[in-house]
Amino acid sequence: MGPEYFQALVFSWFELHGRKSLPWQLPPEPYRVWLSEIMLQQTQVTTVIPYFERFIQHFPSVEALAKAPLDDVLHYWSGLGYYARARNLHKTAGIIANQYGGRFPQTLAELVELPGIGRSTAGAIASLSMGQSEAILDGNVKRVLCRFFAIQGWSGNSAILKRLWAISEQLTPKHKAGNYNQAMMDLGATVCKRSNPDCPQCPLKDDCLALKKNLVSELPTPKKRMSLPVKKRYWLVFKNAQTVLLNQRPPTGLWGGLWAFPEFETYDQLVEWCEKNDTDITGAKTIAEKRHTFSHYHLDYTPIVCSTPAVSSKVAEDNRSSWYEINSRVKIGLPKPVSELISQLTNES
Repeated sequence: MGPEYFQALVFSWFELHGRKSLPWQLPPEPYRVWLSEIMLQQTQVTTVIPYFERFIQHFPSVEALAKAPLDDVLHYWSGLGYYARARNLHKTAGIIANQYGGRFPQTLAELVELPGIGRSTAGAIASLSMGQSEAILDGNVKRVLCRFFAIQGWSGNSAILKRLWAISEQLTPKHKAGNYNQAMMDLGATVCKRSNPDCPQCPLKDDCLALKKNLVSELPTPKKRMSLPVKKRYWLVFKNAQTVLLNQRPPTGLWGGLWAFPEFETYDQLVEWCEKNDTDITGAKTIAEKRHTFSHYHLDYTPIVCSTPAVSSKVAEDNRSSWYEINSRVKIGLPKPVSELISQLTNES
């Protein structure tokens, strides 16, 4: 099958079944496409839509995003996870506003230089919002190509990835590349799904090598999974009826820039810290251990809850600490487990 025939099948399917009214498609401006592409990394469309709509309402333009405090950005990102994405969004918005006059750069080479924008995201921005003929290779497109060409081997392998990019570039048409790329993403998301693919409805089924070789369930080849390690932590929670004491985490690393409870690797470290800071935790309440799973490890955390009078001014006046009113209109970035624990404590008050 030549590229033109492949494209024709994909276009015909897209006309009948493609998604054409997603929030970021109305209209498909560079800012909206960029924001959606970043949100869709590691996250399903149905999950992203309400986050996108809320985010775009508060930050309607790249200039508005650039001017916003990072805390606001992290707040409206809270729950999506992978918070480096939000920090990079904020950085990139500043660069576009200050160095490009609020207009997105028009070349792939310039786009990939921006924080958080890789080759596929740049291709999506260029093709979907600028009408340029640029290839993409997101997870959905990888899955379609791996199955159609029966490509075996983990797609993160450099040789496999290079081959997939070569195929994607060969198949991407010179005209209407945006529609083609959207069609390929839709095909992977709604028909050539990771599990339970709907092969009878696929426009490429007659020439799909994975289908012919009975390899559909085995492709794409998954990365060898290791059992996730477990990290145990203790959270020190100071509260009264309506406020909790939070620390802002360092700008880089896990939950970078977000607000969370003071965290310790061992209970002894927690006690030692309290003694050093003249903070009494006599009568503290221990909440049953909870688990939050990241992509690379399980976090098992035990909250230790103390009443407000136990907090010394030495702790409360630290420049990285802040009393946060639970019902405050001031929006700050809270990791999901922290937000959930605050809600639990509020309901128990």
